[in-house]
Amino acid sequence: MGGTNRVNIQAGRRVQVVRKQDQQTGKLTEGVVKDILTKSSTHPHGIKVRLTSGVVGRVKNILSESKESSSSEPASPAALFNSRK
Repeated sequence: MGGTNRVNIQAGRRVQVVRKQDQQTGKLTEGVVKDILTKSSTHPHGIKVRLTSGVVGRVKNILSESKESSSSEPASPAALFNSRK
């Protein structure tokens, strides 16, 4: 999923961004969105965000839906059944 639509990006999502100084090389930096800096609903070069690490860049790839989806797997039905005994 690309990072040109603001609606697809929320705080807590894991993304890859290109920093200003890496635009020529296209080097990607991975991190978790802390703040969305672009005010418009779309941007042709990617929505500008600040990562939890402090890095500012434009989103090129969205790696996960949310921080909750990257957490541990939910308990299996068998585990839930066994916990009720």
